[in-house]
Amino acid sequence: MAGVDTASVDPQEFRNALALWASGVTVVTAASPDGPQGMTAASFSSLSLDPPLVLVCIDHRAYSHDPLVAAPGFAVHVLGRDQEDLSNRFARAGDEKFTPDDWTAGPFGAPILPLGVARLVCAHHAALNGGYQTILVGRVTEIAVGDQRPLLYWDRGYRSVADA
Repeated sequence: MAGVDTASVDPQEFRNALALWASGVTVVTAASPDGPQGMTAASFSSLSLDPPLVLVCIDHRAYSHDPLVAAPGFAVHVLGRDQEDLSNRFARAGDEKFTPDDWTAGPFGAPILPLGVARLVCAHHAALNGGYQTILVGRVTEIAVGDQRPLLYWDRGYRSVADA
């Protein structure tokens, strides 16, 4: 468009502005030939109600990127306010995130973690290029809902919703 400045904003200024967006905290898990895989995912959203689709963004450099994108299905765990330890454990690089007694194999072999706010089991629907990330789209096939308040991430720290 003529007369419209299309220059990008400063990356740090953009990052600082996005830090002020409060979001829920999720852990995405999937099975792979090398064992269970998972990561904390900051970018998660509903995409469509019919069909029921969600999306999660996975950095190309993430250790779990290739196994998560290649899996036939995955689970999205919406964490509760008492699951900050899970968020921190799955935010680490590497594959030493699972202990034998804190997960079970679910549909598609996806590791199922303790229920927090909600869990969505998804069939792989699409994987799209999203800059330095893959936008992994899943069709929701199962839902479990817990009774916890959500764990939130805002202004570079964990927060929770105050009780009503």
